[in-house]
Amino acid sequence: MSLFSRNRVWILLAAASVGLSAIGAARHATAASPSGKPGAKVTFARDVAPILVKNCASCHRPGEIAPFSLLTYADAKKRAAQIADVTATRFMPPWHAESHGEFVDECKLSTEEIGVIKAWAAAGAPEGDHIKVPAAVPANPTGWSLGKPDLVLELPRPYKMAAEGGDVYRCFVLPTGFTEDTYIAGLEVHPGNTRVVHHVIAYLDAAGSAKKLETAMTDGQPGYLAQGGLGIFPTGALGGWAPGNMPHMLPEGVGTLVKKGSDVVLQIHYHADGKVEPDQSRIGLYFAKKGVDKRLRILPVFAPLNIPAGEAHYQTTGNSIVPLQHPTSIIQVMPHMHLLGKSMVVTANMPDKSSKTLVNVPAWDFNWQTNYMYRDPVKLPAGSSLALAATYDNSTANPHNPSSPPRQVGWGEATTDEMCIAFVWYTIDSEHISQGKPVTDLLDMLGGLGSGGGAGRRQRRPVNPAP
Repeated sequence: MSLFSRNRVWILLAAASVGLSAIGAARHATAASPSGKPGAKVTFARDVAPILVKNCASCHRPGEIAPFSLLTYADAKKRAAQIADVTATRFMPPWHAESHGEFVDECKLSTEEIGVIKAWAAAGAPEGDHIKVPAAVPANPTGWSLGKPDLVLELPRPYKMAAEGGDVYRCFVLPTGFTEDTYIAGLEVHPGNTRVVHHVIAYLDAAGSAKKLETAMTDGQPGYLAQGGLGIFPTGALGGWAPGNMPHMLPEGVGTLVKKGSDVVLQIHYHADGKVEPDQSRIGLYFAKKGVDKRLRILPVFAPLNIPAGEAHYQTTGNSIVPLQHPTSIIQVMPHMHLLGKSMVVTANMPDKSSKTLVNVPAWDFNWQTNYMYRDPVKLPAGSSLALAATYDNSTANPHNPSSPPRQVGWGEATTDEMCIAFVWYTIDSEHISQGKPVTDLLDMLGGLGSGGGAGRRQRRPVNPAP
């Protein structure tokens, strides 16, 4: 594989990530109180508050990403009708995959829960006995949803995004200072200015190549320009942030390898908003404390794109570049498209001709790019291949279409271009690093594509790896 091709593939490994808010509530045509008493009046304290605490409070609280709080009766009462509406249509909580409990932190309401909120709102949103309101899980006092990081890396000074002009891809070199190989179990990205930060990807550079590019810059700003890429071939990736994806910890015994002396290279995609905007993004790293037995790896699945102007149901398909070489455990899957995306299905095809749907997202939303992590890893035999099928809407009927009138759209880095990728994170079953039995995958030999990553939805019960 040529250096250009390898670079291009790594660039497209927009190593998972993205973030926004979440409401939780419920609604249905008729509803009895969950108290079990026929005709009992639905109240906030007994019936609605538990739903909000479980499904909404982690985001709808002061200091979090949601636009308003839902921690108190007063908060919820003034928005009762709105909560009933957005939950009835399943616009909130934001969960876009077809699922039946197989994913960690599945965020969707039952029909009964939706009915409770409809009945409560229709009855005038009564409070009930306020003593019975359950307490919400307190926000982490550190300001980091995964708890206090083991290492925080930050842009050395603010980068100033120009008021006008095209999108900017700026790369910032953040030395880890690691004196030995280190496994990372979690990554949390804090974008410094979401008005102009489109996405953040944390790559790894063990060769010092990015530092040389940064040193050569003479524009007086931190970092260096590498429009649409990195300007180097990275040695790995940690993950990232983009709209809709929350951080989580990897399963115990799984980690992303960061070689000693490595730099983290933050590629930040900026877009202008009409005025000069400063940004000083930072990341928190969480070390694997209990030892690592398996290295997390990424397999990207791509599909070609050439979407005609006005096409309302453009279809494309793609397959993994090579079949799986070993019995494998799929940890998580993240579809990625832009504003024209409508749907994506990712499938595993086994050597015996059977198949298994890994994730089906029938209603894609660019603002909620979820990384779907399995409660129990999906086991696939050697020789299995991965495939995706996606649809796009490039017509005037698509309210998210960035072009008016619609134009022909293909692959590209800008938000107004398109992408079609499914990122699949996996481990190799026969690998046991703790027993001195590492495994070299074919993807490793193809330029490091097997190197790890890790970012995704927030777990409802925050994990704090460092007391």
